Amino acid sequence: MAVAPHALASQSALAVLREGGNAVEAMIAAAATIAVAYPHMNSIGGDSFWLIARPGEAPRGLEACGAAAGAASIARYRDAGLSTIPFRGGMAANTVAGTISGWRAALAWSHEALGGRLPLSRLLADAIAYARDGVPVTHSQSACIAAKRGELADITGFAETFLANGVPAPGSRFRQPRLAATLEQLARTGLDDFYQGELAQSMARDLADVGSPLTLDDLRAHRAVWKTPLSLAHSFGTIYNMPPPTQGLVSLLILGQLDRLLDSGMDPCGAPFVHACVEATKQAFGVRDRHITDPAYMEIEPQDLLAPPWLDGAASRIRPDAVLPWGNGLGPADTVWMGVVDGDGVAVSFIQSIYHEFGSGIVLPASGVNWQNRGCSFSLDPAARNPLMPGRKPFHTLNPALARLADGRTLVYGNMGGDGQPQSQSAVFSRIVHFGMNPQAAIDAPRWLLGRTWGQTSDTLKLEARFPAATCDALRALGHEVEMLRPYDETMGHAGAIVLHADGLYEGGFDLRSDGAVASW
Repeated sequence: MAVAPHALASQSALAVLREGGNAVEAMIAAAATIAVAYPHMNSIGGDSFWLIARPGEAPRGLEACGAAAGAASIARYRDAGLSTIPFRGGMAANTVAGTISGWRAALAWSHEALGGRLPLSRLLADAIAYARDGVPVTHSQSACIAAKRGELADITGFAETFLANGVPAPGSRFRQPRLAATLEQLARTGLDDFYQGELAQSMARDLADVGSPLTLDDLRAHRAVWKTPLSLAHSFGTIYNMPPPTQGLVSLLILGQLDRLLDSGMDPCGAPFVHACVEATKQAFGVRDRHITDPAYMEIEPQDLLAPPWLDGAASRIRPDAVLPWGNGLGPADTVWMGVVDGDGVAVSFIQSIYHEFGSGIVLPASGVNWQNRGCSFSLDPAARNPLMPGRKPFHTLNPALARLADGRTLVYGNMGGDGQPQSQSAVFSRIVHFGMNPQAAIDAPRWLLGRTWGQTSDTLKLEARFPAATCDALRALGHEVEMLRPYDETMGHAGAIVLHADGLYEGGFDLRSDGAVASW
């Protein structure tokens, strides 16, 4: 079974599974396809993180995120007259794109551990065809281009790629011939070409031409890194997520508090449930904003906060009749989460991103690669938690989730959307595990978001209009500043989940807020 926020990606994964491929191979095919078919949300010019669970073994994490350029210093940006790192343009493209290194490391492990046999040319074939021949523009892509046209139209390569005939209409054909050629080159020469070969040289030249501090040496120095996931001992099993520089700790801290607060008699769309989740989120965000950064510069051990003392204390501070103070969040981000579980029970939870919509906005002229702007999360204040520094990894909102439950089920789940990722994870996990909802019902149910959305400065508690009026009224009465959004609002992100039951049956759910699907065989 595979789930993705674009149906073509789910189908690419399923086709690989039907041909005898494993979950890792299927995920690489899905990742390549969705980089072509959902370009406002992700790109091969971005980063990714993997959680992989093989039956009988401890889950493993793979960090495929790039560090800041060797020439990316606070002084360089200050000398350019900047007080903050820009969101768009060459100076925003200041970190290495890591996702291809993750594909390569995961594929090598697949060959060694799982006996993977499908060639890279097969795994990239769908994506190459979709880039060359075109895919229908989604409403999401069309609306995003229309909303961001003013700030992106003058960025190198953007208009040529995404505005060739004005804002594309939903359903119109979208071709990316340069990206198709790049993917064909990777299929022919190998994924290392992105960092070491002819493609790396081409991208380094184009990055220099647009004013990026990245160089060929930065690309050559990059490696994906295998990581031990963080783990939360939960009353229903063990939950895993990625360690810093991601906010995986945040997602686990929320669920650890909720494990002490929720009871089965709660309404999964009622005010007490939403209130508990929001209050737990505030405390977890407080830890994030004080501590989470490149782990080489952290002062705490993240796993220690997942022990009972911190979780017990945090849960005890949450009152059912009052709200905790709330400052502000970091805002949303555009990302894709996808899950695959194969016939041998190998489960993959995967997330791939370029940070803001279309990342830096730069589309490299020769390769057609849209480069991320993850490095705009750095600060130009040397005393900040995440200051810009050569070779430093930026803070990541990305965090794929996976759980092994005590009843024998394996659950992969996740969500896109910056601050919304850990919040939607808390909703989906709790509705499946605490309240017994099937994955589709858990994802379909109305969700909330504490914090900002694009183009807004309000840090309100945003609720989809499908919540019962009594829930909204009760949350206001508790002291939450409630703002109502449309039903099935894309602001809530694109969630997904797969459950593999102990008896070998699969259940999945995709998000109607996306263009996705569950594909199974």
